Amino acid sequence: MPVIGVITFELRIDDAQSLKDKRHYVLGLKDRLRAKFNVAVAEIDAQDSWQRGVVACVTVSSDHKYAEQLLQAVEREAAGFLGGILVDATVEWLA
Repeated sequence: MPVIGVITFELRIDDAQSLKDKRHYVLGLKDRLRAKFNVAVAEIDAQDSWQRGVVACVTVSSDHKYAEQLLQAVEREAAGFLGGILVDATVEWLA
């Protein structure tokens, strides 16, 4: 039975003055995670907010332990890339 893991990142970008400033962080994160971990990544909320972003990553695997380790690595990478603008990370299991 496959498992589906979703990790959601909440970003708070206090110094952003425009959507272009925000996009720098969001697109950088999305590109980095896709390239390094081959996960699906999308901005899922607060698209019109300059100083807030919500990005989700999804993985599907037949091995729950592998999926969990992958999402932990994704979280570490995101935290390293974003630093203090990452305010929360939440993991959910759908199957």
